[in-house]
Amino acid sequence: MNTAGHSEATAPRGLELTPFRGLRYDPDRVGSLAAVTSPPYDVVVRPDGLHQLQDADPHNIVRLILPQATTPAVRNEQAATTLRGWLADGVLAPDPEPALYVYEQRHADGMLQRGLIGALRVSEPSAGVVLPHEDVMPHVVADRAALMRATYANLEPLLLTYHGNGATADVVDRTAERPPLLHTTTEDGYSHRLWSITDPDELARVQADLAPRQALIADGHHRWATYRRLRAEHPSPSPWDHGLVLLVDTLRYPLRVRAIHRLLHGLPVSDALAAVDGLFRVRRLDVPLPEALTALADAAAAGNAFLLAGDGDFHLLDRPDPEVLARTVPADRPPAWRSLDATVLHATLLHHVWHVPEDDPARIAYIHDTAATVEKAERDGGTAVLLHPVREEVVRDLARQGVTMPRKSTSFGPKPASGLVLRALDL
Repeated sequence: MNTAGHSEATAPRGLELTPFRGLRYDPDRVGSLAAVTSPPYDVVVRPDGLHQLQDADPHNIVRLILPQATTPAVRNEQAATTLRGWLADGVLAPDPEPALYVYEQRHADGMLQRGLIGALRVSEPSAGVVLPHEDVMPHVVADRAALMRATYANLEPLLLTYHGNGATADVVDRTAERPPLLHTTTEDGYSHRLWSITDPDELARVQADLAPRQALIADGHHRWATYRRLRAEHPSPSPWDHGLVLLVDTLRYPLRVRAIHRLLHGLPVSDALAAVDGLFRVRRLDVPLPEALTALADAAAAGNAFLLAGDGDFHLLDRPDPEVLARTVPADRPPAWRSLDATVLHATLLHHVWHVPEDDPARIAYIHDTAATVEKAERDGGTAVLLHPVREEVVRDLARQGVTMPRKSTSFGPKPASGLVLRALDL
């Protein structure tokens, strides 16, 4: 490997967001822009959501980010062939010049998020430029890396947040006053608008403003780890020195933080409850899901709490036995980490009580949608474990200490829709 070039690529420089020629759908070649978009690959609820997206339009982006075939190698080659075909047919076309893209998501409930999509220089963890807060699963990183190698593209941006409220946010808001490149509304009620920034002075202002800043990974830990792996594989300089991101200033546009729930396959609720007898206080709640979640929030404000579902009822677990926590939760971490619900779930319940491996997809699934988690548990005879979300400030403080949270601990949103702008590495 070209170690000199590799060193250059990883030297600490702050946030370097580089313009790129975005690949975008030609609206005249697809049914609608909304019909070709998808949530990020790890949010798509399979198989129901996957089939729905595939049926929405023959060119839906899910055919690239979640190709369906018998083996991983065939899946990845299928995605690469599909991408080449769409480019040849003009379904996807590159923009004429490199740009940073202002991306806006707006909802009738008042949520407004704006940020910048660009190619971010990939840095090492030691640089302290991009802060992860969750562990990753190696097999997922390997899967995403193989897909990116095959397609030679970044197919969807990951979501980063930073604190700025400066020149970049001003450029973003001024750009959003102009007519957009595209405007569409997806079935979840969010409207999406995209603009390009190509003016050299505006780009220079953004790059100068971002240079001293650091970012927190809000969504996309596996894709960031994939970027790092692919950058390490290729002598620098190369297109792999950068990865596609959406960068949001949360001082100007705060994100919402939701929990990611667990679906435990092959563990009936009755067995899960029997195993925690005497270790947690358990209360059966004969109420609808919204009221059960309110009860969970109230209990989580006082300590660790979880909501089990799958047998037609909701069961609130709280007030864990302190002796059990002392025995099962690692003591070599900060108190804020040891008291996280996700920590207690993984260390105490999954590992010690239920004996469910956290990285075995045959035993556990990670699902963002609360109702879908409950429905799947009831349908499959498993146990849904619902969590209450952690605050962004806690996440950021732990990340700055270099402490990672248990995997799939948080869900920041709204997440960028996949399919609005892609990055081909050979442009």
